[in-house]
Amino acid sequence: MRIEEIDKNFAIRVPDGSQAVFFDVSEPPFTVHGLMRDEGGYYRIPYDVAEAANEGVKALNLNTAGGRVRFCTDAERIILRAGMRCVSKMQHFALTGSSGFDLYADGAYIGTFAPPVELEDGFSAELFTGGEGMREITINFPLYSGVTRLELGFPAGSRIEKAAPYRIQAPAVYYGSSITQGGCASRPGNAYQNTLSRLLCCDHINLGFSGSALGEQSMAEYIADLNMSAFVLDYDHNAPTPDHLEATHFAFYRTIREKNPSLPVILLSRPQPNPNKEELLRRDIVKKSYETAVENGDENVYFIDGTEMLRIFGGDSGTVDNCHPNDLGFYCMAKAIEPVLKAALKV
Repeated sequence: MRIEEIDKNFAIRVPDGSQAVFFDVSEPPFTVHGLMRDEGGYYRIPYDVAEAANEGVKALNLNTAGGRVRFCTDAERIILRAGMRCVSKMQHFALTGSSGFDLYADGAYIGTFAPPVELEDGFSAELFTGGEGMREITINFPLYSGVTRLELGFPAGSRIEKAAPYRIQAPAVYYGSSITQGGCASRPGNAYQNTLSRLLCCDHINLGFSGSALGEQSMAEYIADLNMSAFVLDYDHNAPTPDHLEATHFAFYRTIREKNPSLPVILLSRPQPNPNKEELLRRDIVKKSYETAVENGDENVYFIDGTEMLRIFGGDSGTVDNCHPNDLGFYCMAKAIEPVLKAALKV
């Protein structure tokens, strides 16, 4: 027997949208954050920038990590219809995180629009918002899949209005590895940047590219031209060797700093509570960038030691494979970064 035949709580109910009114979220009053869009669907950085970096960035640019849609509604029920151009299925990563959407109302987690196991090119799902009156809704996009279109359906007569802007409207920008992209959170809202966005009411852009964040100068130059409230540099895991990390890390920071003299810049080393000799060497390379920046007079640069982050709760219980954080690990990361980012943003 299939599990949903044994336990009805595991069944995915296909919603009846016949009585719902559907809207494309690319149109007002909805606001989409962290993504760009064209006729092919959603993406994260201009195609030419992704192609100039490497083939991995070019492919993963179509993943919607960090994407959010925000609005207000009094609807008690919301139906999601998503068209998808790429779907990631991995043995150590919940499909709800790699390919699902989750919903928050007034900052509280309500539920996940869960895709079916046989997901191929899109799905429909339904959630009840669990409240009365107007509520501010955030729906997080999948972390490791691509979305061509997203439509939301509401009962006829529902009010739908624009959400209030983020308190910090210039986005915090995160550049880094698969951990930055969100692997392996059980659902998108648990990626550390989405958690920080809720805690600080700050917009953000997720430029995590799994296995492909190599610290190229072309990426540094693109990011340096963005309008940002803060920048977090987190690509230790993807530098193929310590020598590569040392050759690119301070240069990446310097490119950002030269164009953004007052921007808060946070340097992270990999989250590893039981580091080996090479991981400690990498940690020290990142820390050296910080120390050199301070010696050069930078008063708005910060260093967070990744060997300490996951020890906040659980230690080595914070990953799925001694590398990629689970939900506990991502919460530890968010709580380690929160006071630094909060102080840097003066909120």
